[in-house]
Amino acid sequence: MAIWGPSTPFDGEPVFAKEGELRQAIPPNIAATFAGMSARRIFIFGGIGLIAAGMLFGDIFAVFVLHQNASQTGEALLSGVKAVAAHDAPAARNVFSGIGGLLEDRGTKIDAHVHMTDAGYLALLLALIQPYVALSKERKRQFARLFVLGGVALPAGIFLIHYVGLAYSPFSVIGWASVLADSAGGLLIVVLLAQIWGLWRHFRSVRSGSVEPEMPLENSWNRRALLTGGTVLVLLGFLHGAWYSAKYLYEHEAREARILNGMLDEAGSHSLPAAAQSVSEYGGLQAEKAVMIAAHSHLIEFGLLAMLLSFIQPYVFLSDLWKARCVKMLLAGSILLPVFVLLELRMGLIAGGIADFGGLLVIIAMSGMLVGVLRYSGRLDAETGGAG
Repeated sequence: MAIWGPSTPFDGEPVFAKEGELRQAIPPNIAATFAGMSARRIFIFGGIGLIAAGMLFGDIFAVFVLHQNASQTGEALLSGVKAVAAHDAPAARNVFSGIGGLLEDRGTKIDAHVHMTDAGYLALLLALIQPYVALSKERKRQFARLFVLGGVALPAGIFLIHYVGLAYSPFSVIGWASVLADSAGGLLIVVLLAQIWGLWRHFRSVRSGSVEPEMPLENSWNRRALLTGGTVLVLLGFLHGAWYSAKYLYEHEAREARILNGMLDEAGSHSLPAAAQSVSEYGGLQAEKAVMIAAHSHLIEFGLLAMLLSFIQPYVFLSDLWKARCVKMLLAGSILLPVFVLLELRMGLIAGGIADFGGLLVIIAMSGMLVGVLRYSGRLDAETGGAG
């Protein structure tokens, strides 16, 4: 089945074509907002691509690394307690050094996932404000390319920190991967400062030599659903965070201190079975905290994603049916993932699998929208004689 069909353009009149042809008109005033090789087009392509890649990496990490890493950390912590009980200082030092490596391995992967998706969110936001950035078109294109480059290099550098370490580095505490990540972060800061400078020039009524049209307005079901669903998701995320903070946050902190103190006391008194139980309790506590924080953050992030994607719906060159399917998959996955992350402690791997499936739905929906935007740009370039 073809993914295009009868469509309603912005003037409200349905457009039909022969079977096998594209059936969505591109009004000239709308086409001008998505010019070839414009900063807005680069930001939208880069933003959706970064978010989809970051989420795919997060799903792979959750399935193949996260749980195994937590298990290894628990086993290493128990070995450390046994070394303390045996007064074997070198062994305890080696064990806790290994725990540090496991935590770095986990932390760098989480940071890479978060930084890639956040860079994508920021790219979509920058695409919205381009009409208010009083810089030349060429300058804005250059900054857009630099931003996408930094958005890719930053998580790549963070991911490599654990594997590269200090090998061949001229610095005593900073490796080449850290240098790459810090340089990419600096590049993003430069681009953001340039965008702020352009905004300041705009509000000071400084002419930039180019006038970029504002984003097209569309009152479609897809846009309303994304805006409404995104707002509800953000609200749910805030409410869940407030509930967790009021009910569990301080209790978790107190329980963590109690478990760690008890673990040391039991190791000192050579009560290894009790120490093993404390290690198990500590792992359970960390799992409770992880699922609460993950559900809170994912609700808010998916809500922001839905709201940002609502603004680019005029550029998604798919039939109304397939656009609606992408929207429904995105919102369904945005609910499934955080809800079943919360249920992981009760339902185990079944809930984890459903949560991963929710993440996959979001990735598929975003990939479908990216395909639609690519088709829009291809049709636009064909009708206007090629990309500028």
